[in-house]
Amino acid sequence: MNNNISQLILSGKAVLGIELGSTRIKAVLTDACGKPIAQGGHEWENKLENGIWTYSEEDIREGLRDCYQSLKANVQKEYGVTLSNLAAIGISAMMHGYLAFDRNDRMLVPFRTWRNTITLQASEELTELFGYHIPQRWSIAHLYQAILNGEEHVKDISFLTTLAGFVHYTLTGRKVLGAGDASGMFPLDSGTADYQERMIKLFDEKIAGKGYPWKLRDILPVSLKAGADAGTLTQEGALLLDASGDLKAGIPLCPPEGDAGTGMVATNSVAPRTGNVSAGTSIFSMVVLEKPLSAVYPELDLVTTPTGSEVAMVHCNNCTSDLNAWIGIFEEFCRLAGTDKTRDELFPLLFCHAMTGDADAGRVLAYNFLSGEPVAGVMDQEGAPMITRTAGSSFTLANLMRANLYSAFGSLKLGNDILMKKEHVRIDRLMGHGGLFKTKGVAQNILAAAMHAPVTCMETAGEGGAWGAALLACYRAAGTEKTLEDWLGQDVFADAQSITVQPDVKDTAGFDAWAALYEKGLAAEQAAVRAFR
Repeated sequence: MNNNISQLILSGKAVLGIELGSTRIKAVLTDACGKPIAQGGHEWENKLENGIWTYSEEDIREGLRDCYQSLKANVQKEYGVTLSNLAAIGISAMMHGYLAFDRNDRMLVPFRTWRNTITLQASEELTELFGYHIPQRWSIAHLYQAILNGEEHVKDISFLTTLAGFVHYTLTGRKVLGAGDASGMFPLDSGTADYQERMIKLFDEKIAGKGYPWKLRDILPVSLKAGADAGTLTQEGALLLDASGDLKAGIPLCPPEGDAGTGMVATNSVAPRTGNVSAGTSIFSMVVLEKPLSAVYPELDLVTTPTGSEVAMVHCNNCTSDLNAWIGIFEEFCRLAGTDKTRDELFPLLFCHAMTGDADAGRVLAYNFLSGEPVAGVMDQEGAPMITRTAGSSFTLANLMRANLYSAFGSLKLGNDILMKKEHVRIDRLMGHGGLFKTKGVAQNILAAAMHAPVTCMETAGEGGAWGAALLACYRAAGTEKTLEDWLGQDVFADAQSITVQPDVKDTAGFDAWAALYEKGLAAEQAAVRAFR
């Protein structure tokens, strides 16, 4: 038992970050400098209900409670103290989506998550109206699609937000968002970190004939830069997290952020010409731009860092879900064969074995599309995961696993090839983070081959967005006049342990060959999706 950490916790100087990810809600407790000291978690999964990917409001509340209780139990076990006070709290969650409430805070329709691809008409019309790419998963696309559909609830909207914004509002009563998360609801002006006023006016004019009692700015949360005052934990919020009453009200919160923003923070990738790749249920790359892009690309989204700097984002709906399903198949086989290998043992075992396969995965193709994948031209709500090969393919276990790992990065490469080859964007540092990078020498090397760039992973690569949320809370608690970039570089990551890999020539050539075949085979994947409708 560490008495120094016990005293830190008892004195209320620890900082909490919570992120609601696609399959797990995770809590990370840190010291004032962002060093993790305890964690908790809660497993959950989205549901496809009435054609909508969603989580229920009760799932959200119960998941938060259980995650916090898991953290509290971990603190008690490791340090022998009861968690009751904190220096700051940060909330993060999956970006985008649609959470609409009336004036009585009643959720008007089930939460429509980022995974839904049901707003194609709205996405196309708004992109044309604004001259700015509006992806299907953005909140404004969901709102406009509901308007196009003539949905009755739209007239009753009083507040529209993201998952992080909803949780933050529930805990503090403040209708705010961090700039990064806000930029995934509606386009942001990087100079002011506020919504694009020209586009706000265009949208209001577009729907003026509908006679709704609200204007767009009235229902959007206020956009705040990192470090801003975003309210304090209310008594009701404290009891939501900790029904025992141990947790005190009055704890300051930083602006709630999306998983993209916390990913940038967790990898120290908030300065121009830095980038990161976050790999989980979905996968996305973020590259902080030096200058605006020269054209509008449907594969590239423009969002911002938590401080408002413009970022080119390639977001893909599918990454590890199908890979996890394959691990589940091998786990089932192990039980059938009478062995005691667990999932945690199978991941590194099979991942490392994949790297013994052919550089082009033996020409075995894998498509991991459980849901639609707009970057790859699959616009349907549901996908159709597929493994395919020719008679001449080398179908071995190593190549099967390598193809599945390649598939996790396949659609990401399609988008980034546009960024690198057409816009000639330069990256000085590309960071990888998320659970997929935990096994050393596997996903990191594959990403380097896919991106033709060196990739760095820190020891905290598996901590993910919950740690990033805790860092933003630390920044809020510090009250420093340093920029977020300087604070991260000087106070958090100055002595960070990391491993950088250069792209291997053989692996790069192999991935490029596989990717060319992958792109040709997309027609077969699209046909499979249509066939299973």
